[in-house]
Amino acid sequence: MAQAKKIALYLVAGFLLYTIISAPDKAADLVQIGFEGISSAAKSVGDFLSELVE
Repeated sequence: MAQAKKIALYLVAGFLLYTIISAPDKAADLVQIGFEGISSAAKSVGDFLSELVE
C-alpha cells in the first residue's frame, strides 16, 4: 500500500510539473482559482463562527 501511495505521489508531481512547464498561464490561473476558493471558504467559516458568538 505504501508503494502505491509513493507511485501516486510521483505521478501527481510529474503531472503538476508538466502542466506548469507546458502551460504556465493556465497553471497560474488554476492556482489563483484554488486560493480564491480557500479564501472564500475561510471567510465563510469565520462568518459562521461570528454568528454563533453573537
